[in-house]
Amino acid sequence: MMLDVEGDQAYCYTGGKAFDPARPNVVFLHGAQNDHSVWILQTRYFAHHGFNVLAVDLPGHGRSKGAAKTSVEALAAWLLALLDAAGVARAMLVGHSMGSLIALEASLQSPLRVTGLAMLGTTYPMKVSDTLLETSKNDEQSAIDMVNIWSHSMRAQNPACPAAGVSASGTSRRLMQRMARINPAQLFFTDFTACNAYANGDIAARALACPALFIFGSKDMMTPARSTRLLTASIPHAKVIQVNAGHALMTEQPDAVLDALFGFARAAV
Repeated sequence: MMLDVEGDQAYCYTGGKAFDPARPNVVFLHGAQNDHSVWILQTRYFAHHGFNVLAVDLPGHGRSKGAAKTSVEALAAWLLALLDAAGVARAMLVGHSMGSLIALEASLQSPLRVTGLAMLGTTYPMKVSDTLLETSKNDEQSAIDMVNIWSHSMRAQNPACPAAGVSASGTSRRLMQRMARINPAQLFFTDFTACNAYANGDIAARALACPALFIFGSKDMMTPARSTRLLTASIPHAKVIQVNAGHALMTEQPDAVLDALFGFARAAV
């Protein structure tokens, strides 16, 4: 589904079902250098089991037009404008990595619109190393390679994960390369800089009143468990689920992630 948002076309995948704003709404937000396709399994299941799905391509990513936003705050404002364009008054937000910060900030900017918040592979502050920032600016392909190594556990290197003959890390690498091709304007650097600079996380977390869920990968090297304590402590009512995966937990453990999200969504409706 294409929408006009802030003067540019924005793409939302609806999970293979016609969009019906009368149903409970769940919005899925991808991470840096990704697009909506990282949520394919989860979004199709939600759409075919009673939920209205919007899996967005953020500006400058995938099929959405316009320049990539340079801050989490601007991305959250864009998301709220997208909900307006879609006619969605309230929605549950699901975000992975950078997308989790966008969801969190949107809950601060418009708390009454968020019915529930699920944050995957998240942390705050979401600091990016100087080396990785510099590499993403000057050698994007090397940054893609670095992130794919760090985002996948050794389990993901097994050719039977998540299905025989499928390379989880290879698929992720190709997706990031595609994002670089369709938007050569230092997309990875822009995304990483936005994550690195975001400073509202503690305020947003402490203000959060809606149901909340954290899903972490037990082998996540990008947002390791020790880095999540500030955020989880700021949302004491949140449920925490850990799955046997790295940072790319939706591809390494798609069924476990789906089970956690769907159970949370049904309880939050």
